[in-house]
Amino acid sequence: MMKSLLKGIVICLFMMLISSITIYGKGKKPNILLIMADDIGYSDIGCYGSEINTPNLDMLAEGGVRFKQFYNMAKCNPTRSAMLMGQYQGNENSVNIATRLKAQGYETMHCGKEHFDVWVPQSGYAQNCFDKSFAYWTLNEFLMPGDSTFMKPFVLNGKALKAHEIEYNNPEFYKPDVVTDYALKFLNEKQEKPFFLYMAYNIAHFPLQALPEDIAKYRNRYKVGWDKLRQQRYERQLEMGLIEKNTVLSPPEDNINRFRPPIFKKGKFKDVHRYREWESIRLSEQDSLDLEMSVFAAMIDRMDQNIGRLIQKLKVMGEYENTLIIFLTDNGSCPYFARSQNSTLPIGVADSKWSLSAPWANLGNTPFRYFKQYGHEGGCNTHFIAHWPDHIKPNSIESQTGHVLDLYPTFLELAGDKDVGGLDGQSLLPVLKGKKREEPEFYVSGHKQFRMFRRGDWKLIQVNKTSWELYNIKEDPTELSDLSETHPDVLEELKKVCQNWMEEHPLVGKSGMSKLKSKK
Repeated sequence: MMKSLLKGIVICLFMMLISSITIYGKGKKPNILLIMADDIGYSDIGCYGSEINTPNLDMLAEGGVRFKQFYNMAKCNPTRSAMLMGQYQGNENSVNIATRLKAQGYETMHCGKEHFDVWVPQSGYAQNCFDKSFAYWTLNEFLMPGDSTFMKPFVLNGKALKAHEIEYNNPEFYKPDVVTDYALKFLNEKQEKPFFLYMAYNIAHFPLQALPEDIAKYRNRYKVGWDKLRQQRYERQLEMGLIEKNTVLSPPEDNINRFRPPIFKKGKFKDVHRYREWESIRLSEQDSLDLEMSVFAAMIDRMDQNIGRLIQKLKVMGEYENTLIIFLTDNGSCPYFARSQNSTLPIGVADSKWSLSAPWANLGNTPFRYFKQYGHEGGCNTHFIAHWPDHIKPNSIESQTGHVLDLYPTFLELAGDKDVGGLDGQSLLPVLKGKKREEPEFYVSGHKQFRMFRRGDWKLIQVNKTSWELYNIKEDPTELSDLSETHPDVLEELKKVCQNWMEEHPLVGKSGMSKLKSKK
């Protein structure tokens, strides 16, 4: 009887061991650190061709994989909704990925911006599904006690904080630093579980505000002008192998978005929406434009510094080797210079309301056309870095295409959850492991007046809700040759498929920010 009992115990222990082993052959599920930036163009980080100093992101790229083509939804709230809920457009039954990961034994943490479409249910908001959260919807990077720009609350685990209740380490409040402070605090308090940490930085969304010491690093660097810088970034991208050899640098373009027009038609701001040759601009204005871009670069620099703090923390915790780190941005660079820019305050300081001029945004989206909201590559194709030691081949460039919807099923597969019913994406894990995956049937992106629909190499684009354009994205990566007239059969076939799909998925893109309510 004793032998029988011992045999039973051994079998039981063996089964427990087998059940604890993940698909990676280890007994510990990987941590997931998901870092999302805001309104940063394809070429705005060093490892994608920029002159901006991003050593920590560059290090992740050198140790991991960079995607040539990774689609978002071309606007903040649709991208974040699709990524965290796993659907182009869901309903009250949709579930945040944090809820699914918690069911698989993960501790979940959210730090930073929260911005959803109206269809996202209350149960999907951070305070209702993450174990710990420090979320906000403010625009300003700076905050002073009693600041009139404190537009929406910072909410810590469901409780709205007043300005004096927010904890931060540096003498001056600067949001990327503060958000990272809270993330490090959450990591210090974490339990003996794998964790999912979602870092949603507001960098580099309007308004442009940065710390003086970071701005000083870049001051006068941009007086060479957007024309030369764009050419330099394009050449670096070719050298890095990030763009195909047949990629032609797109010509600079004005912001022609009829739905987000510039409000300043005359005076000192009349040219912010249009391209001008740099050499044609008077020196005093060049100096102002140099400062504008220096502030933008300083914001990205500071975000990278904070990512470095997170990486160092993982190393100290002994969790770095077992953590999948992903960095991406919610859409391309933004030229919508349309809110209170006629302030007397200098660019970059607290309460100033400057945003990027269209030519600087066009620089950010090198080598592509157009901007945030557009279905062109400049709006919906941004950088994507994945780093995971011993699982992802170092310093690799990936030619397969990804989409933000693919992250949800990827994380489920990592956690051992095989139920992917109702999701619109496909796991990227085979791609991260250096394998080929079956190409999704189609990709969708763009704002409702700027829809993009891609199937295979063919891509439909609508601008200002007018007639559809057609491009072969393989032969023409920067979308310079509209083939709608030469291939009317392809155009009509794709339009039919796309319009049928859009009837089922209206994708209004309307913000659901008003849903945030703190617990009393």
